[in-house]
This record gives sequence, structure tokens and C-alpha cells, in this order.
Amino acid sequence: MIFKSKDKSKDQKEESREYPLISLKENIVLPYQVVPLVIGRLKSVKALQSALQSERRLFLVTQRDAEVKDPDLEELYTIGTIADILQHLELPDGTIKILVEGKERAKILEFDAEGDHIRAILEVYDEENEHDLEADILMKRVLNKFEEFYKIVGTIPKKTYQEIRRIKEPARLADTIISQIDGIKIEEKQKFLDTISPLSRLEILIVLLSNRIEIVTLERKIQDRVKKQIEESQREYYLNEQLKAIYQELGSKKHPVSYELQELQDKITQAKMPEDIHKRALREFDKLKNMPPMSAEGTVIRNYLDWLTSLPWSIQTEDIKDLDQAVKILDADHYGLRKVKERIIEYLAVHQLVETLKGPILCFVGPPGVGKTSLARSIARSMSKKFVRLSLGGIRDEAEIRGHRRTYIGALPGRIIQSLKKVACKNPVFLLDEVDKMSVDFRGDPAAALLEVLDPEQNHAFSDHYLEVDFDLSKVFFITTANSIHRIPYALRDRMEVIELPGYIENEKIQIAKHFLLPKQIELNGLKPGNLHLPDSTLSSIIRFYTREAGVRNLEREIASICRKVAKKVVMKGQSTRVKIYERNLNTYLDIPKFRCGEKETEDTIGMATGLAWTEVGGELMIIETTILEGKGNLILTGNMGEVMQESAKAALSYVRSRRTQLNLTSDFYKTADIHIHIPQGSVPKDGPSAGIAIATSLISALIKKPVSKDLALTGEITLRGRILPIGGLKEKVLAAHRVGIEKIIIPDDNEREQKEIPAEIRKSVEFVFARHMDTVLQIAFNK
Repeated sequence: MIFKSKDKSKDQKEESREYPLISLKENIVLPYQVVPLVIGRLKSVKALQSALQSERRLFLVTQRDAEVKDPDLEELYTIGTIADILQHLELPDGTIKILVEGKERAKILEFDAEGDHIRAILEVYDEENEHDLEADILMKRVLNKFEEFYKIVGTIPKKTYQEIRRIKEPARLADTIISQIDGIKIEEKQKFLDTISPLSRLEILIVLLSNRIEIVTLERKIQDRVKKQIEESQREYYLNEQLKAIYQELGSKKHPVSYELQELQDKITQAKMPEDIHKRALREFDKLKNMPPMSAEGTVIRNYLDWLTSLPWSIQTEDIKDLDQAVKILDADHYGLRKVKERIIEYLAVHQLVETLKGPILCFVGPPGVGKTSLARSIARSMSKKFVRLSLGGIRDEAEIRGHRRTYIGALPGRIIQSLKKVACKNPVFLLDEVDKMSVDFRGDPAAALLEVLDPEQNHAFSDHYLEVDFDLSKVFFITTANSIHRIPYALRDRMEVIELPGYIENEKIQIAKHFLLPKQIELNGLKPGNLHLPDSTLSSIIRFYTREAGVRNLEREIASICRKVAKKVVMKGQSTRVKIYERNLNTYLDIPKFRCGEKETEDTIGMATGLAWTEVGGELMIIETTILEGKGNLILTGNMGEVMQESAKAALSYVRSRRTQLNLTSDFYKTADIHIHIPQGSVPKDGPSAGIAIATSLISALIKKPVSKDLALTGEITLRGRILPIGGLKEKVLAAHRVGIEKIIIPDDNEREQKEIPAEIRKSVEFVFARHMDTVLQIAFNK
């Protein structure tokens, strides 16, 4: 039966050759390689005999599956090696041992298996021994790598190494060196054989040599480490046995200080403790020496001394001095956060001038996901300090901070001291996470215990109940985080420098997504930057319709979801796949939108005013509707309004009643009608002291039957006299209004100084009206 190869190569000679074929199970013969083989299969023996009777040449090719006994063309690799038979020896068991030398690469064109052995018609590849600049550079790199491999392995004969160094042809150099590398898989060797270009083979060889060097180096390290451990164990065992024999000869009363006690004494000497603590450690050590080895009290003292000697009494890292480098690191890790970064740079600058500066206590306050913890890590990196984090959420035992009394086995220092032992230095950046979530019960108040840790006037001599000696915490840079400052006890808050992180505005989220979140998720999901493109408009839609948060945690999850779907396409269609997601096809990757972004009204409406509200996810529009019904003077409030907002509505009604003459209202207008004030989205709780003027404007509009402009938004609290009180969250509210196209915003006069925090491009496109009294609001709202 004759088979023909399906694919042709461009690098074949014009003439073909025919040789007997022997298939190898788990071996590959390369050109310029001398290899012994044992031939046992009947067809292979017949092929060998045929070769011995003619040119003494064979074609050797490897099977894809070593278990197949009689392979056909599909079960053989396409490319093999033509080899000369140097020696042959018939063995008693019927097999023949031969020594062959590889000569040339060749590809099977036809496959004749009809006779007693297999013959193959082959196309032989030319060896392109190029000697251009690229070839010379590659050969030099390969020889350098091979020299490094030769020195590390130590099993290659020196003569072989010297002969390889004298080879000048790229093809021969590549094929000769690979035969000296052990541990290469059959598939990798066949891939090397399939590579026709000598320069490409040299490139493959560089990678193989680098991998083998790394593996051999690692194996040597592991072997040396294991050998050293075994030798130390044997030595320790031998010395211990000798020590036992000495003890038996001397008797129990003449025991010298044991090796363990001597080691502990050395640790006390090397710990560099303060003088008074060193004396205390020596006193405890003297007590330990006079105790029986297995006594319970001895175990307690031994553990105590282990803790004393392992603490970083004098070990501290050197702070970074380059302010420009610190600025670059902070900017690379976080977008925006100008105030926080300025505070860190100020600390570094002062620290350069005052070497004894006590560690500050910063408190980052903000909703989840705004980057409080990651910002603390960046601060540590920018200052070249070690970082340690301790979560205080749910802690209710004072001993977690101050430690347990040393009255029983199993007592431990507090988590402050444990963390410092773990980080092994006395001046790290220490993050106390979730400081607002500590609890109080019968075991004490951990917040009160934390006062001694954070108070700069006390923490230079912090006393842990377990250690019973003072430890200096004044060098530690403490950072605390909280979601709400109101839940932090006042005495503790007084020791902190509070920096608020209210959340990111939409533009900041877009920049964070572009420069931080998207590259991170592309890498984590195995993509390349060219596989996925998300324009700013698409990121804006994700932020508005798929996330509702002050931080970027959910935004990162949505981006990760998109990356996973793109990864699926890349696997199915190939690495060159490029996906660009627009707003119109975003729902195919993230399903239907989860939230509805605020929209302004389409026309001026009587009894309707546009208020502005601050939420944990940023600013939002708050449409306030009022209608007048026949009734008996009831004030109906709906829309899931909180107590503060209900009081604002009552105050607005009282103000309107006090101004009935100016508004041309009858004296009993509120007695003969029911007033219904409603804020849509009743399922969402709404509260806050900034809806007063919007409610009053909506109420007056319904009473005097004049519409309020749809392009006007209002925010501010109202008093009974019509005074307008300042509000919070101005920046977020203005951005929410600008996002939907509001052109004019009325804000309290006292908030005018906060206008500079609003981006300049928004200040140019929105008209601000600063009002001190409700009369000003009515003049603007109703043009009179």
C-alpha cells in the first residue's frame, strides 16, 4: 500500500530520494548526532537488512504514539532524519544493535508499506548556513548560553565542549548543541527537528538553554539545602547523644546550661533592648535556669523571653528622601486624591527637617470601595516603609489591643505587638482598618485601649499587659480607616487627622478605569491590550447604568465581566481578535442596565421643582412634586421621606403661610385644601437637610399656579423665616446637575467658598446663583 503526504514544503530540493524507513518509539535522531539503537520489530529488522545491502543508509522518523506497533503515515511525524549505519551487532535474542549518525533532515512524500519492510520517498532539505550579521549574533548568544550551561551541569566532556566551540556553521551548531541538553521532551525535540531555518533553530535553542539553566540551578539549590539540613540534623543528633552521656556521667546536680538556654541567652544579648528591659529579661532568664525543664512556669517564662527577644526594639527602615520619587509613586498608584497626596508629601518634607518628628495618625473616612486600604499601601511604598494591616472590625475584647495578663499558659501579647513582631521593624506604616466597627461588652472597651496606641503623648511608652514593659510606638506611621466618622468615639477621633474621601466623580472614575482597572483586568484575564477597547462613552455608560457606588469596586467587577466574555471570543477566534464595545452593544456583554440614571424634565411643569441630593454613590437629581387637592388642611408626604426631610416640608409650609400676602394667597388656603408633596422612587429611602428650598419652591408653584423652569435646580435648607442654610456634597450635586444638562443652580450663599472645588469646565457651563434668603429663590424661580 502506498500513502502520499498531504502537505508540501517550500524548502525542499527538486530531486527526491528513497530509503528504508524505521519508526522510532520514544527517540529522535538529529543531524550530526551519533546514537545507539536497538532494532526489534520485524519490519524494522527487514528495513535495516535492506539498508545494509545497499548504501547503509536509513530514514529514521518518530511515532506520534509509542504504543502503536505497526504505524501508518498518519501515525508518524512528517519530518525525520537520514542516517548512516556506522556499526551493527546481532544479539542472541534476535534484536540488532546499531550505531547510527544523523546526516540530513528529510520529509516523507510517499510511503510504501506493501513489502516486508517500509520504504519512504523523501524530499531532503537544504541547510542554509548563512553568515550574515544576524547569524553571527545568534551563534554568539547560543555559545554564551551553552558555556553557562556547561559550567553549571558539569557532565559534558571538556573535549566535546571545545569541539562545539569550533563549529562555524549555524545549522551544525544548533543540531550539535541540542543533543547535549538532557530533559527535553519528545514534542519539543520534534518541533526543533521540524524547524528548517538554522536561525530559527538557534532562537529556539536560546530559550531551551535558558530554561534548563534555570531548572538545573533551582535543583542544585534545593539539593544543597536538603543536604545541609540533613547534615545539621545528624550533627545535632550526635551532639545531643554525647550531651546525654555526659549528663549521665556527671549526675543531675552538675548539669551545665543546656544548648537551648545558651541560645536564649545569646538572643537576649543580641536583641539590643533598652537598658531597663534588658535587665528585666536577664532576671527572668535567671529564674528560668533554676527551674525544672518541664515545669509549667518555666514554659511561661520561656515563651515570654521568646517574645521579648523577637521584637524590633532597635530595628527600623530608612525613609525615602526623594520627594519627586514619592510623588511619582503616589500618582502611579492612585488617580486624583490631591489633598491626601499633599499631606504625605508635607510629612516627608517636615521629616527631612525634623528627625525626631512623631508619627502622625491619619484617618481616611469614606464609603467602601474608594481605595482607603490601597492608598495606605501606596503611602508605605512611596516612603519605602514596611506595611502592616490590622482589621479592627468586630473586635470587642480590650485584650486584643493591650494583650493578656501573663497568668496562664497560652497568654499572648495584643495584636499591635504581634503585628510589629511580624513586620520586624519599629517604624512601619501601620493600617488600623475599620476603626469605626469596634464593639463594647463586659470584656472592656477596645476603643479606649486604642487611645494609648494613637495618642502621640502616650504611645512612646505603650504598655502591653503581656510584656509588662514599655514599647515605643512613636516611630510608627499610624493610618486608620472608617466608613463613618460619627461612629468613631470622640476621644479617639480627637487624636486623628481626618481626611475625607467622599467618593469619585464620574470623570475620575473614567480615568481610574482607563489607567488602572482596565489594564489590570486585561492582564488578569490573559488578554492583550489590543484585544479590547472601551471608549470613554462606554465607560461612562457602565458607571451610570451598571454601578451605583462612591468607589470603583463594582466598576472593576463589571469590567472583569466584560474581559471574561472577550477572553472567550479570543480563545474561539484567535489571538488577533479585537473587540470594541460601544454604548449600543454594551447590553450584549452586561445584560440589561441595573440602574436608571437621573434625567431632567422635558418641559416646565406647575408644582414640580428639581432638587439635588447627595448619596453614597454621588450626586443625584431629586424631582419634587406638589399637588393641591380639595380637603381639610392635611399635609401628605410620600416617597419614603426620612424624618429630617419631613421636617423640611413642614418648615416650607410654615414659611409659605408667613408669606401668603406677598404670594396673593387667601388666609385660609391651607385649611380648605390638602397639600400632597411626593418624591418619586418611593422604594429608595431619602433623607437629608438640603431639600428645603426645593420643597418650598414646588409648593409655591402649585399654589400660585406658575411653572418652575426645567433647567433650574435647587439645593439648600430653609428656616421658618426663609433663611437658607449651607449644605454638604456641593461638588457631587453640581456634577449630577451638569450631567443631565441643568443650566442654572441655586445654592446657599455660605457655600460660595466651595465653588473652587468644582472643575473649571463645569463652572463655565453652569450658572450659579448664591442665595441667602428664600425671597431670592422665588425671584429667580418665577422671574418676579
